[in-house]
Amino acid sequence: MSIKPAQVKELRERTGAGMMDCKKALVEASGDIEKAAELLRMAGQAKADKKSGRVAAEGQVLIKSDAASGRHAVVEVNSETDFVANDENFRAFVDAVATALIESGAKDPDSLLNADAGGQSVEEARQALITKVGENIAVRRFELIETSATVGTYTHMGRIAVLVELDGGDEALARDIAMHVAATSPKWVSREDIPSEQIEKEREILSAQALQEGKPAEIVAKMVEGRLRKYFDEVTLVGQGFVKNPDQKVGDLLTANKASVKRFIRYAVGEGVEKSAAEDD
Repeated sequence: MSIKPAQVKELRERTGAGMMDCKKALVEASGDIEKAAELLRMAGQAKADKKSGRVAAEGQVLIKSDAASGRHAVVEVNSETDFVANDENFRAFVDAVATALIESGAKDPDSLLNADAGGQSVEEARQALITKVGENIAVRRFELIETSATVGTYTHMGRIAVLVELDGGDEALARDIAMHVAATSPKWVSREDIPSEQIEKEREILSAQALQEGKPAEIVAKMVEGRLRKYFDEVTLVGQGFVKNPDQKVGDLLTANKASVKRFIRYAVGEGVEKSAAEDD
């Protein structure tokens, strides 16, 4: 099949593998980038897979809290350019969306778009903003948390927003953990939260890597389990070294403060939205 240069470029950025290796893997995977990345890792030709940072969406993420109701809104609103994303009218709209979410308790996109935003619906406000700035504006995603537990939030320049809910601990600890999540982007709280199929997939990849290294079959299993433990530490919040003190794991910090993480939410602007590859076709 025909493989586009943009696909090869994206796979190279994700894996660090050579151009020809990337093209060969894409051909074998019938153009599926996820599968091609796995093939490269199994062959020992790829570095640790990392998601491409190539995104089309600009915009803002915001967390807004209401102490009286215990509600916390996490929203992402997208624009086409960072110029509009930094416009005061756009920022005011993002704030209005978060407020409408808290006040309405909306559970789905339609409910939020129909919610009141200062005398007009969120959708009406969105359309008015589109007319004013001349760009498409999209309320991309949101989450509404209602809890009486300890909550910490952290927002970095409107580009990354994190909310952490703790069982125990205090707001200062929760904010520190939120800052850590913003910096390191863990995928799960702990090993127990990782889907079994994901663990088996990683075990398969690590086994293939060990065999490619020519290791004796009798020690491959031990090597794989050791590397799996390292993988768990890298992708789980409690297994990572705390950003303020890398010698201490987040899990140990939480234990010392008699706290545990119930959940965390991390939004990054444009996360998972790929740029158009038309210019590379």
